[in-house]
Amino acid sequence: MRVNTTNQNRARLRIADCRLRTRQSALGFTLIELLLVLVILGILAAIVVPKFSGRTEQARMTAAQSQISTFNTALDAFEVDNGYYPKGRNGLVDLVQPPRDSQNWRGPYLKSAIPNDPWGRPYIYECPGKHNPSSYDLSSMGPDGRSGNEDDITNWQTDRR
Repeated sequence: MRVNTTNQNRARLRIADCRLRTRQSALGFTLIELLLVLVILGILAAIVVPKFSGRTEQARMTAAQSQISTFNTALDAFEVDNGYYPKGRNGLVDLVQPPRDSQNWRGPYLKSAIPNDPWGRPYIYECPGKHNPSSYDLSSMGPDGRSGNEDDITNWQTDRR
């Protein structure tokens, strides 16, 4: 009878040991498993983030080109109504508020206030323009925030040549 009792005790211990292991594994991940997941996430971030950061800058440049195109359309409509383009550096304001000397203003020519460029800086408007002496120059300083270099987005490089 003793042998039978010993075998039963061993069987009970094995069942208890299995239950203990099941409980431990149900409690969570091991430290090594967590570190492995963090390493994998770090590698993925190192690969993916640079690809999307370049796309963000390109999207901003495209948005600036689109806004300049919208300004071009509004400025042309202003010119048709008034016979001239808004004068001076603050001429874009005339697209949303009537100038004092205009009797034919039929605006507003934009749906909302003058937006800043995608980098948060105001657009640069000059009339008459240096590049377009018979009309106006309109530009964004681009990503670097400095005027007069290759990353500027302008109306004379897009559709006013």
